[in-house]
Amino acid sequence: MLDAAERLIYARGIRAVGMDDVRTASGVALKRLYSLYPSKDAVVEAVLERRDRWWRERLAEHVQRVDDPRERLLAVFDWLGEWFAEPDFRGCAWINAFGEAGATSPAVAAQVDRHKRAFAAQLAEWCSAAGCPPELAEQLFLLAEGAVVTAGIQRSTGPAGTARDAAAVLLSRVTPAV
Repeated sequence: MLDAAERLIYARGIRAVGMDDVRTASGVALKRLYSLYPSKDAVVEAVLERRDRWWRERLAEHVQRVDDPRERLLAVFDWLGEWFAEPDFRGCAWINAFGEAGATSPAVAAQVDRHKRAFAAQLAEWCSAAGCPPELAEQLFLLAEGAVVTAGIQRSTGPAGTARDAAAVLLSRVTPAV
């Protein structure tokens, strides 16, 4: 059921997807669906929570394949480029959700905040492992977020490469902490 809900919500948006759509796509009876998730907000919250785990695990798996800690930071942008190239890429699920429901759904706003904080924390860990100052993690976070938003709007992988180039310049100016 969550697979179907995630596909529909990510492709069409929160407002465009009703519980009947989720029922039809998942084959789960409406009564069962409401017993699992008493509201559409609850479905959206579950979808965002699950997608957060999927997204950050995939990113971490990609980054961990790189041995050099500083190159791992650039690998983040390589992974973003791969994600942007996926045929169903439609931008950031959390930014999309926040734009549609963040002002009216505290649950959605909280999920978005959790995801963004967790991603920033991942970057901070990788920066620390590379001996880089904490402010670099904040800068890389903003580069990555900007690349995601721009790629979603432009339907292009180009922003990942542009952000990677900017990240490389920032890294070149940072001396590892001793």
